Amino acid sequence: MEIKIGIAKTTKYAVSHSGDSVEFSERPQGGISTILADGQGSGKSGKNTSTLVVNKAVSLIADGTRDGAVARAVHDYLYAVKNGQVSCTLTIFSADFETDTIVISRNSNCPTIVKTADYTTVYDDEVNPIGVHRHMKPLVYQVPLEMGMLLVSYSDGIQSAGKKRGKEFDFKRILKIIEENTVEDTEFIADSILEYALSLDDDRPGDDMTVVVMGISDKEYTNKIRRVNISFPY
Repeated sequence: MEIKIGIAKTTKYAVSHSGDSVEFSERPQGGISTILADGQGSGKSGKNTSTLVVNKAVSLIADGTRDGAVARAVHDYLYAVKNGQVSCTLTIFSADFETDTIVISRNSNCPTIVKTADYTTVYDDEVNPIGVHRHMKPLVYQVPLEMGMLLVSYSDGIQSAGKKRGKEFDFKRILKIIEENTVEDTEFIADSILEYALSLDDDRPGDDMTVVVMGISDKEYTNKIRRVNISFPY
């Protein structure tokens, strides 16, 4: 088995710091989690918030905390540090080898899309962001881990693309990109969704944009070499 992760992100036009942060964490009992956070606002203040959130989540996951509890603990931490005055959306999806399941934890106004050989499901139930409301709980979904499965999520800069220019974001276009590709195309899927959103904003993004894609491949390796490829323009 191989877990493939593709990430594509960009900042709001003419802003040097992105308010989105994305990281991943190995799970101590086997597997990997991807954490996507979008801090309130953009620029340096948004970046500080989202960085604080993902770093706390990575630490908790590495300590063996379950995903739903991670979201609650990170919320309590952000609420305490920022006095309940700063919000942040948070999405965690995990390939959990201990339970052979995919676990999705959402506190985001953006959906998580899951595609398997048999179905495509969109998890988009309404839920509050973390950091503001004193009592908060995430929406947690758990599904069997399957070979060929794809998971996709993104920040609200993708979802709001084109709005300021009178263009309509077509969610069916996102689904089409996902349906036409496989787990071998995680980076291509992430790039394609980002490129579509950028085209709606005439290549001047109105907000920070991040796309995260995770694929579960049935590839087997004699030498299990783990690789991370990063391109970081600044």
